[in-house]
Amino acid sequence: MSQRLLSEFLGTFWLVFGGCGSAVLAAAFPELGVGFVGVAFAFGLTVLTMVYAVGPISGGHFNPAVTIGLWAGDRISFGIVIPYIVVQVAGAIAAAAVLYLVASGKPGFELGGFASNGYGELSPGHYPLLSCIVIESVLTFFFLFVILGATAPSAPAGFAGIAIGLALTLIHLISIPVTNTSVNPARSTGPALFAGMAHIQQLWMFWVAPFAGAIVAGVLSRYVYKPAR
Repeated sequence: MSQRLLSEFLGTFWLVFGGCGSAVLAAAFPELGVGFVGVAFAFGLTVLTMVYAVGPISGGHFNPAVTIGLWAGDRISFGIVIPYIVVQVAGAIAAAAVLYLVASGKPGFELGGFASNGYGELSPGHYPLLSCIVIESVLTFFFLFVILGATAPSAPAGFAGIAIGLALTLIHLISIPVTNTSVNPARSTGPALFAGMAHIQQLWMFWVAPFAGAIVAGVLSRYVYKPAR
């Protein structure tokens, strides 16, 4: 179990550090050409690379919503759900801490939103709570549905990481303007702890909506894909 937990910690660390780091560090310099599309691909690439690096050890969740969705889909036992979520959140917080240490070294550094998620005034496009709940629930549903399909026994072996990474990239291309894209409670929690109380107070939505979407996808998958533990 310790190897699996360490893999989940490292995978979630890489996701938050790579994805949020691209937004906080690289996207701050328009001349580098990273921008909106680059950040979306950065998140997708973190998952793609870690799915192949440690997926064979832990399953490559890196996201409490994925863990809950796989449990709802009868792919994993409940015994690993809580330990996985704990280390995923720890990995996200550790990544945010290291990112803050690096970013704050820049002369004239301003924290801003620190790649956090938000709704209302904290939404990049000032989308209201309802819009943000809908987008986070729907996109997490489809993210889990891709994961469950790509890892089903009938799916071609060896290609799951590509499908999952590209799905996360597409999700970011859709929803960065709405919520700055979460679909991952751990990814939301890490940066929010450094961004300040306003972002922390909105964290509840970035746990509830992804969990709701993931559970629906997991339950539905039982009728679409053959469950496999």
